[in-house]
Amino acid sequence: MATVTVGLVFGGCSGEHEVSICSAMAIARALASGTNADKYTVLPVYIRKDGVWQAGAEAAAVLAAGVPPQATTPAATPRLRLPQFDQVDAIDIWFPVLHGPNGEDGTVQGLFTLMQQPFVGSGVLGSAVGMDKIAMKTAFAQAGLPQVKYLAVDRAEVWSNPCVFPKLCDRIETELGYPCFVKPANLGSSVGIAKATSRKELEAALDSAASYDRRIIVETGVVAREVECAVLGNHNPQASLVGEITFQSSFYDYETKYTSGQSQHTIPAQVPEAIAQRIQSMAVTAFQAVDATGISRVDFFYVEATGEVLINEINTFPGFTATSMYPMMWEASGVSFEALVDRLIQLGFERAEAAT
Repeated sequence: MATVTVGLVFGGCSGEHEVSICSAMAIARALASGTNADKYTVLPVYIRKDGVWQAGAEAAAVLAAGVPPQATTPAATPRLRLPQFDQVDAIDIWFPVLHGPNGEDGTVQGLFTLMQQPFVGSGVLGSAVGMDKIAMKTAFAQAGLPQVKYLAVDRAEVWSNPCVFPKLCDRIETELGYPCFVKPANLGSSVGIAKATSRKELEAALDSAASYDRRIIVETGVVAREVECAVLGNHNPQASLVGEITFQSSFYDYETKYTSGQSQHTIPAQVPEAIAQRIQSMAVTAFQAVDATGISRVDFFYVEATGEVLINEINTFPGFTATSMYPMMWEASGVSFEALVDRLIQLGFERAEAAT
C-alpha cells in the first residue's frame, strides 16, 4: 500500500522559529512511530529565517540538529520565498508546524489554498482571526464569551508626539488600572508581552510591544488560575480534559513557557466538574467563533473567588514540544501523540474534501 507523503513545514520568518523546529521534531518522530510508520512518508521542508524554502537533505539536517543553521547565505529573492523544489509534486498533504506570524496567521494557509492542496489546521480566516488578538476578542465578544477588560492600541499612538502618548497612558490607567498586560496583537508564545504595575513600566511595555507589531492590546490583570483546553475536529469539534499551568514567575512569559522546570502542568485541572464542563463548552464555542478547524488550544482565566471563567485567547497551532499542553491534554484524554498527529492529517484531508 502506498504511503501518504506529508510535507512537514517548519521554521519560518517568526520570533518562534526555534520553537517551531522543536515542535516539528516531535511530530516527525510521531509520524515515524507505530502504525504511522506504515502510513506516512515525511518530507521535511524548512523555511529559513529569511523566508527561503529548503527541502530534503537540507531540511532533514535542521530537523536532526534541532536548531537553525549558523552559516550565513546570500539574501533571498522573491522567487526563493516559494515552495520550489523537486519533491513538491510528491506531497499529498502539508503539515505547517509554524508558530506566529508568516505561518500561523493565514499567510501560508493562503498559499496552500491557492495551490489547491490539503493542509493540516485552520484555513485563512480561522488562522488570521485566531492570530490577531484584537480581531479574536471581537469574535469572542460577538459569541457572548466573557473576557477581561481590554483596550486596542495602535503603534501610531505609542510612537507619537509628546502630547498623544501621555493621554494614551492616562486612558489605560483610568479604564484598566494596574496591573495590566501589554501584548503585541500578532505574536504567540508570550513573545513581547510585559506586565506593567506603574506608569514607567507601562510606557516601556507599550514601546516594546510597538517594536513587534503595529497593533497592540492592553488587558487588565486578574487574580486567577490559568487553565487550558484542547480542541480537535472540524464540523463536530471535541474538547479535551482541562489542564492547568502553575508557575513561580509573575506571569507565564516566554522563558517560563519553554524552560524545563519553570512551570508545572496538572491534567486534569483540579476544578469543580461544573467549571470543567463550562470551560470545555466555551472552548468549542471559541473554536467555532473564529472559524478554526482541526486543531486549537483555548486558554482561560478561572477566578476561583467568584467562580467566573474568562476566555483569554485561542491558539490555532499550539506548540508540540515536550512541555506543550496541547498533546499532553489529549494524551490524558486517551489520545496518544501518534494517534493525535494521524487524526490531524485525516482532518486535513476531510476539510479539503468538504471545500471542493
